[in-house]
Amino acid sequence: MVFYFKARPEAGDYTIFMGLDKYENEELIKYGFPEDIWFHVDKMSSAHVYLRLHRGQTVDDIPEGVLEDCVQLVKANSIQGNKVNNIDVVYTPWHNLKKTASMDVGQVGFHNSKMVRTVKVEKRINDIVNRLNRTKVERNPDLKAEREAVNAAERAERKNQLREKKRHEEMEKLEKERQAELRSYKNLMVADKMTSNKDIASTNKTLQELEEDFM
Repeated sequence: MVFYFKARPEAGDYTIFMGLDKYENEELIKYGFPEDIWFHVDKMSSAHVYLRLHRGQTVDDIPEGVLEDCVQLVKANSIQGNKVNNIDVVYTPWHNLKKTASMDVGQVGFHNSKMVRTVKVEKRINDIVNRLNRTKVERNPDLKAEREAVNAAERAERKNQLREKKRHEEMEKLEKERQAELRSYKNLMVADKMTSNKDIASTNKTLQELEEDFM
């Protein structure tokens, strides 16, 4: 089971979610989206909370209010962290989560520690936690199927982009060939119409006679 929450509406349409237990966390780790940002209380047991960003956004684009919602939710879902003040919450993009065979269920590490950010949470703010809980929805999603659908859509988009790129390149090639033919044709026409001094002399006509020929 996965719990879904809606971030404060004035920040935009952002979904926050977390698994029921460590087994659900394992599935979320495995089938995350590129837009997902993972949150956890540092050095304490807590829920694995995720924020799904809009497509094309990065961790740098998280609105301040949405970030506050996420850290308050993860603090509230930490048995130890919920009881104490001035805790640290770490967050990082989903693709930076590292899972090895030797790790326990639900346990993760990081591929790059420099991509992990830390925010200090001074205390629990009940107004925020209560507002988030009022939006809470429980679902049993097929995380694998959702991820496969995203993969299929991304593959289709890449194919369309490649087709469009190839079509554009073919059009550019044809246009270059057309322009080259036009230049060649113009040069040919100019050469046909040109009369050199030698040609004039060979006709044994005077300049006045030649001018009369053109009249």
